[in-house]
Amino acid sequence: MKLDSFKMRFIVLSFIVAISGFSQGMLLPLISFIFEQQEVNATLNGLHASGLYIGVLISSLFIEAPLRKYGFKPMIITGGIIVGLSLLLFPVLETIWLWFLLRLLVGIGDNVLHFSTQTWLTQTTPQHKLGRIVAFYGLFFSFGFMIGPKISELVTVWEPLPFIVSGLLTMIGWPLIFLLKDASGAKPIDSGVPITVFNTFRNFKNVLATSWIAFLFPMLFGVFEASLNSNFPVFAIRNGFSLSAITWILPAFSLGAILLQVPIGILGDRIGRRRLMPILLATGILLFLAMEAFNTSFVMLLILFILAGVAVGSMYSLGISYMTDITPKYNLPAGNLMAGIMFSLGSIVGPVIGGAVISASKGSLYFIFFAAAITLVLMMDILFRYKRPNVAQ
Repeated sequence: MKLDSFKMRFIVLSFIVAISGFSQGMLLPLISFIFEQQEVNATLNGLHASGLYIGVLISSLFIEAPLRKYGFKPMIITGGIIVGLSLLLFPVLETIWLWFLLRLLVGIGDNVLHFSTQTWLTQTTPQHKLGRIVAFYGLFFSFGFMIGPKISELVTVWEPLPFIVSGLLTMIGWPLIFLLKDASGAKPIDSGVPITVFNTFRNFKNVLATSWIAFLFPMLFGVFEASLNSNFPVFAIRNGFSLSAITWILPAFSLGAILLQVPIGILGDRIGRRRLMPILLATGILLFLAMEAFNTSFVMLLILFILAGVAVGSMYSLGISYMTDITPKYNLPAGNLMAGIMFSLGSIVGPVIGGAVISASKGSLYFIFFAAAITLVLMMDILFRYKRPNVAQ
């Protein structure tokens, strides 16, 4: 069966981003396990984990200009090589600070991949298919992210093995860009201004002016992803859950997100994201409050995690679609960059606040933090609609 250029582009970009998700999903638990075996201080272990998100933040400030100048294909190749080589160097450079540097490089490379593929996809997708396509794109990343931790278990066979497997998969994945005949010369839509870092910051200002509400949703997803993966095990252990129970509950949120991410994206196309988002946010608030009420029940938490994943596990892809709805086409690169920055900020701040809630309540409260965060975003969304009713369509 012959595929048209858009379908082929979507398949290739989605496969590349799935491998990117896989490398991220593998790296966090793998290095945490290795450091724990080496009796590295837990605080240092957690600080070390922030290296990837710091890399995302640093690169977000500088990659719009080269993307506009060189185009999508060279940037995807560059990001893939950075990630692949960094993963393959982990077994060679076995010191804690060199590993932090490599984590930083993985964050930079992954962000270059995400930014390039995401901008290309959102720029070329027909408006009536946007929610569906971005949902599928997010689904591929989530699927890779879920598989990653299982591959990290290869460390029990031979410590370098998971790094080698992930690195080789990355080096196999990015060359698929050469299958796209229309990749050469493909660039973001010209914004009409010179390509400089200064103008990147000015584009950030412009995109925040038009679309600030949309960036709260990727930030919220970053809070969910990072806090649940780092704080929930601490909360669960303090409330008598076994490690086996935790490893069943924790992936349930991602499972819920994957199950209905595409139907929710399609629903957003049909009824409008401005109508859909408040419903999902309100549902998420109720579900996290219910988790607080049943925070010692394995069965109830398992069910509620799945339902919460369904309700608010698509916030990143929905936020990207929402941003594309209300952002001028020429400023989509800056919009996609800002989404990545806000996701990273949420990923850094989430575990800090979540841990503080657990400590302050002596382990009796945790999920109230998520309910409060969602409530704040919902209130900001209502304010945006009130102030700019003709923009948030």
